Amino acid sequence: MDDRTRDDGERAARGQRALERLRAIARLFDQAFVVPGTGWRFGIDALFGLVPGIGDVLGAIVAVYALRVARMLRAPVAIQLHMLSNIALDALVGTVPLFGDLFDFIYKAQTRNLALLDNWLAAPHETARRSRRGLLLMPLAIILVFATLTVFGIWTLYLFFSWLTG
Repeated sequence: MDDRTRDDGERAARGQRALERLRAIARLFDQAFVVPGTGWRFGIDALFGLVPGIGDVLGAIVAVYALRVARMLRAPVAIQLHMLSNIALDALVGTVPLFGDLFDFIYKAQTRNLALLDNWLAAPHETARRSRRGLLLMPLAIILVFATLTVFGIWTLYLFFSWLTG
């Protein structure tokens, strides 16, 4: 066995251990708790999101670990970019008071990124192709989110000034 083969084997083993840590982190951040009487699950990411600023930053830092795991596993760039877009969308929408908290409860970026890696490991070519297609739609999604937030902000200002003057 040459050094390169041994290094690749060690790297793969480190990648698998990191993937298992990522599974535990995703469970904690997105699935740790159940709303009684329902099947709805949420994690500490939704709870951290209730603290303005801090929750979104912590969520993004943990999400960057998922990118590190993807690099360790040598996931294609399309997968890594798709993961990055999940992180960016979660962080962007998470900054909006109340709506961002609800979004954190529903979107679950950590779980989405873990699923991307799992799907890629199970069917590399199909998952990479879907990720490339999804990346084409991401600019449209970002524009839609910004437009919605802008309209919501203007509407809120209108209501506020109407209340002040009325």
